[in-house]
Amino acid sequence: MMKQFYLTILIFFVGLCLAFGQSLKGIVTDHQKRGIEGAYILHVQTGNHVHTSLTGEFVFVGVKTGDTLQVSHLGYQTQQVLVEDLTSELIVRMKQVFVSLDEIQISPTIEALELFSTIDIQTNPVNSSQEVLRKVPGLIIGQHAGGGKAEQIFLRGFDIDHGTDINITVDGLPVNMVSHAHGQGYADLHFLIPETVDGLSFGKGPYHASQGNFATAGFVAFKTKDRLDNSQLKLEVGEFDTQRLLGMFNVLDTERQTVYLASEYLATDGPFDSPQYFDRINLMGKYTSRLPNNDKLSVLASYFTSQWDASGQIPQRAVDDGSISRFGAIDDTEGGQTSRTNLLADHVHTIKPDAFIKNSVYFSSYDFELYSNFTFFLTDPVNGDQIKQKESRKLFGMNSEFNQQFDWGNSQGRLQAGVGLRKDQSSGNELSHTANRRETIEQLKLGEIHETNLNAYINAAFDFGKWTINPAIRIDYFKFNYNDELQDSYLKQAESQAIVSPKLNILYHSSDWLQLYAKFGKGFHSNDTRGVVAQNGQEILPAAYGSDLGLIWKPMSSMMVNLAYWYLFLEQEFVYVGDEGVVEPSGKTRRTGLDLSLRYQPLSWLFWDLDANYTLARATEEADGEDYIPLAPDFTLISGLSVVHPEGWYGGLKLRHINDRPANEDNSIVAAGYSVIDFNVGHQWPVFDVSLSIQNLLDTKWNETQFATETRLQNEANPVEEIHFIPGTPRFIKISVAYKF
Repeated sequence: MMKQFYLTILIFFVGLCLAFGQSLKGIVTDHQKRGIEGAYILHVQTGNHVHTSLTGEFVFVGVKTGDTLQVSHLGYQTQQVLVEDLTSELIVRMKQVFVSLDEIQISPTIEALELFSTIDIQTNPVNSSQEVLRKVPGLIIGQHAGGGKAEQIFLRGFDIDHGTDINITVDGLPVNMVSHAHGQGYADLHFLIPETVDGLSFGKGPYHASQGNFATAGFVAFKTKDRLDNSQLKLEVGEFDTQRLLGMFNVLDTERQTVYLASEYLATDGPFDSPQYFDRINLMGKYTSRLPNNDKLSVLASYFTSQWDASGQIPQRAVDDGSISRFGAIDDTEGGQTSRTNLLADHVHTIKPDAFIKNSVYFSSYDFELYSNFTFFLTDPVNGDQIKQKESRKLFGMNSEFNQQFDWGNSQGRLQAGVGLRKDQSSGNELSHTANRRETIEQLKLGEIHETNLNAYINAAFDFGKWTINPAIRIDYFKFNYNDELQDSYLKQAESQAIVSPKLNILYHSSDWLQLYAKFGKGFHSNDTRGVVAQNGQEILPAAYGSDLGLIWKPMSSMMVNLAYWYLFLEQEFVYVGDEGVVEPSGKTRRTGLDLSLRYQPLSWLFWDLDANYTLARATEEADGEDYIPLAPDFTLISGLSVVHPEGWYGGLKLRHINDRPANEDNSIVAAGYSVIDFNVGHQWPVFDVSLSIQNLLDTKWNETQFATETRLQNEANPVEEIHFIPGTPRFIKISVAYKF
């Protein structure tokens, strides 16, 4: 049936192309003859445009001999090409240059905002796991365990916890874990070696049909490199007994095939009074082949393992009375270990220069064990309240997407149609009451989870002069199965539900300097399987409804600005419950806000970036004054200066600011905001690279993660509800030396 659908669509658009004038086939490549995906090709005489496919190919209808095409792509020198012959393929070889805002033109594409993160990566490459997610404009993270756990994420007035309302992938491989032992949507990205990141796609809001579960506040899709520019060894040494060793090696690098290996080892004790003994190992290999007929095959394999001790979140009162320092602990036996093995294969089959099918299959084997103590001696005054969360998971799935560009007359269009399957099998999914990471006092939950997600979507874009209309629809079907292994008899509980998510994006391309847009869409996040079966399948796929009104503007050739007003309504929110160490669903919420992003290049080697975000977030079913959403930030600011000098010097200053925010529903407890400045400087030679970085340059006292939690210390008669926090890193100096060959 799917083959018949693809064939029908293909025949229809081939007919359209044959009906309207002559066409020009071409390919855009880099200096090594590798196809460049997403190059923007403008017909100078008519203003029409097309984009290159994954393999760099394009077809342009309505072109005649003597016409001029302008070819551009971020990071390459813009070219003017004269069409001299329509009977042979046009080959455009682009010269790679350092990013220049002067050369960037705002093209009528729905993903124009990605320019901002692409600029950031080129001007300040990613060198740590924390920096990976920070490349998303307006996104702020906090770490619970010095690199052991997934980061806490803040975006658009959300405390997303570890990933409940943001969809994260790497080369199409899902990062979020459904029905995870620690929290719904848990997204541990530490298996990604930062230096292998080639770029990222991102979007804020539920407006992208290819993005499904958790894509309410937005999505982030990382892409790893197909090849390395060179092999390298890197050694990093820093305070708190920190060491990092990186190795990246070109094994095969020809015009049609590449193989590289990458490995990373990281160890640190952290600034805490009780050393963290944190260590992480990453291994990765990737093979890419350009097959005959411009097909492409990629195979990626990776392995990640990590273990750590943690001091946990501590009560403010214990610091104030001198019982512990800011870097002390109430229970320093917290910590954990985790590992993940990934296999991923992608195949792009070119049907013709303007049509292709991308198929991918993936598999992950995942283990997780975490010990936490959120309430100390509140529930068990003798043994304490330590809990263990543990699971072993097998995750596998596939995606297939058909892409077609088409033309009729002076208009163009694009079509995507995709289907996907994801299957999670979590065994030994456990929550237990423990003591000292040795003794299991009571098993509170133990079960086996099978969760299946089937999806299909159609996404189209139609260009009408200066207008682009992008309607889309997505359908997701979920099957939830749970076997409670604490019951005396075997009983499998099952529920299922489907959700339909329509989208509509409208762009007005006023000029190469200004684009206006309006976006409307529905998204969702699924609930934990254990909650789904407990609710008998009621309200298990809460929807999100959003809209964006904004512009992308170049007020001058060296500056880009994005400004958006947005709205997002959620049928169900998730709220952190400190006394149980879990998140649980609550009522409906509404958020409105303003996003401002600015990139400015006053000199060829100097860049300024600014991301400011204001949000008003409220629960809609609560009384005034009791409708605050705990830990939802109302104002965040990220700004920095970056230097990339042609003589080899580079560096920068980066400010991260988050405002005071409510820690509970009536705002009687406040999570303190902070402003932290990071600094780095370095120099590149042909084969050596030496750099110095200083995190928290001004040695600011700040709380990285905070919660309003009711706890009782061992010497207290009554519990106290107040702020509990993980202290932010004090001034931290690190030196890096890299050798390239």
